[in-house]
Amino acid sequence: MIKKKICMLGAFAVGKTSLVQRYVNSIFSDRYQTTVGVKIDKKTICIGTRKLDLILWDLNGEDEFQEVRVSYLRGASGCLYVIDGTRTATVTTVLKLEKRVIENLGNIPSVFALNKIDLSDQGEIDTQLIAQLEDNRGEFVRTSAKTGQGVETVFQRLVQQIMAEH
Repeated sequence: MIKKKICMLGAFAVGKTSLVQRYVNSIFSDRYQTTVGVKIDKKTICIGTRKLDLILWDLNGEDEFQEVRVSYLRGASGCLYVIDGTRTATVTTVLKLEKRVIENLGNIPSVFALNKIDLSDQGEIDTQLIAQLEDNRGEFVRTSAKTGQGVETVFQRLVQQIMAEH
């Protein structure tokens, strides 16, 4: 059994917990739950004949009052950076988190998720900024934890990167 730690990173209330719950348990809740510290979930998947345990570290959201602890990042095989498609400020937070991960862990596998695409009518992120992110980041997936759109894809792409290094 192969075990891989994945860190979910992003600003406060971008949908990290909802993405994990949709991926692991196929559920979505409109009730907002603040993650304090870290919440750990596990999902076992099969790749060919091999079983892989994904240990999903849903880290507290980062904002001007709270920073993600570097100690939570140690041992990560990959990162899923989550942006809220309705809030431009979450892009800045994710780019800051990406820089911190690279400084501490190097260039580990990563995928960016533009979440809450079901709320695109409420989106405030400039389409040009989204295009720029897509061009500059290796993997960029539009997701909706609410509808499930792109959720399997975003995790599959991250796992493919991780396994390519294994």
